Amino acid sequence: MAKNVGILALQIYFPPTCIPQEVLEAHDGASKGKYTIGLGQDCMAFCSEVEDVISMSLTAVSSLLEKYGVDPKQIGRLEVGSETVIDKSKSIKTFLMQIFEKTGNTDIEGVDSTNACYGGTAALFNCVNWVESSSWDGRYGLVVCTDSAVYAEGPARPTGGAAAIAMLIGPDAPIAFESKLRASHMSHAYDFYKPNLASEYPVVDGKLSQTCYLMALDSCYKRFCAKYEMLEGKQFSVSDASYFVFHSPYNKLVQKSFARLLFNDYLRDANSVDDSAKYKFAPYATLTGDDSYQSRDLEKAAQQVSKPFYDDKVQPGTLIPKQVGNMYTASLYAAFASLLHNKFSSLAGQRVVMFSYGSGLTATMFSFKLNKGQHPFSLSNIAAVMNVGEKLKARHEVPPEKFVEIMKLMEHRYGGKDFVTAKDCSLLAPGTYYLTEVDSMYRRFYARKSTGTSDGAVPNGH
Repeated sequence: MAKNVGILALQIYFPPTCIPQEVLEAHDGASKGKYTIGLGQDCMAFCSEVEDVISMSLTAVSSLLEKYGVDPKQIGRLEVGSETVIDKSKSIKTFLMQIFEKTGNTDIEGVDSTNACYGGTAALFNCVNWVESSSWDGRYGLVVCTDSAVYAEGPARPTGGAAAIAMLIGPDAPIAFESKLRASHMSHAYDFYKPNLASEYPVVDGKLSQTCYLMALDSCYKRFCAKYEMLEGKQFSVSDASYFVFHSPYNKLVQKSFARLLFNDYLRDANSVDDSAKYKFAPYATLTGDDSYQSRDLEKAAQQVSKPFYDDKVQPGTLIPKQVGNMYTASLYAAFASLLHNKFSSLAGQRVVMFSYGSGLTATMFSFKLNKGQHPFSLSNIAAVMNVGEKLKARHEVPPEKFVEIMKLMEHRYGGKDFVTAKDCSLLAPGTYYLTEVDSMYRRFYARKSTGTSDGAVPNGH
């Protein structure tokens, strides 16, 4: 049996085009602070006409393999999580095979997993389970989470974003799964869904979506605590993990979610919180689940109680989601990448609890145990390779009029055929893949911006 199976390496890609939330706020005529304080967001990345989920995935995967020196022949399973439908039949994974076919490796299991923002977690579990199983052939697994989150004009639009994350899976990992500590909640809800296949835009019931998220969080946390208590013989509370990382549709929900965990701790054992927290929580102890989700007073009290813990245990994992926006399947792992970026030197020996949520609805809470690792699969090298600070700095802020124009073009081209893009890759970093055309048979073609080395651009398929 492979031991300490988990994430060996990680790479993130997000588009260089972005719009600051306060600029969008002013352009939309929203009240000042609605997007920045109300949603807790700073900036939003989006795909221009030359980028999509496939190009972002090609970039993330090729960059991971090259920067960690992994031979494409060493990959035995490749799973993609995404809710951005490019084709109802052909998986995104098959597009990524272009990278592996060049080396003669076509023996790679796995396809795409789809359910709102949870698909990436399903793909990750599939790869981890494969490495831990008798089917494992000794090669690495590779997980890709990729999405472009876009909304129609209106109040939901500022909760968009775009990114792709690639994760290399194998034994003796610096980010190892605590495989017995995993608790799920799955049920049927219409909180966010995409029934109209002619449009990229979802149908969203914002209030219900938030309630579903918090209800799933409560359910997963209770089961997670029960499993921990069975294994460890002692009670679990938020003090038993160094960090908590949440799927982040927008940062305000992350703040509410962590506060909710402390309220859960209080309900299970009032002595697990201090006296001032007991005093603040006491008036809400008898609320039913539904009433507690709607209570603004409880929400306020819980956030006051949780603030100092939040700053230590959650805030280090919020950088990329606040700067890039909601990346759907990539959102949780971009939050985890933020934690690695901010704290890589002090994470060895720590436990990180992760909460994954996908509307409709699917949710799992699970945990990692971190260790320093060995080069190139070390926490410090992962942080260096991701180079998050420089990537954020190198972005280009687009004026709101241009942003709206690009959104209109993308909306018009969604599901379209027979067009050539501007092929303007001036803002893209060297080595980035981009869309060049979609032909009359809906076939998509991509090129790669030269890295300045001998590999040059990849032919675009004609």
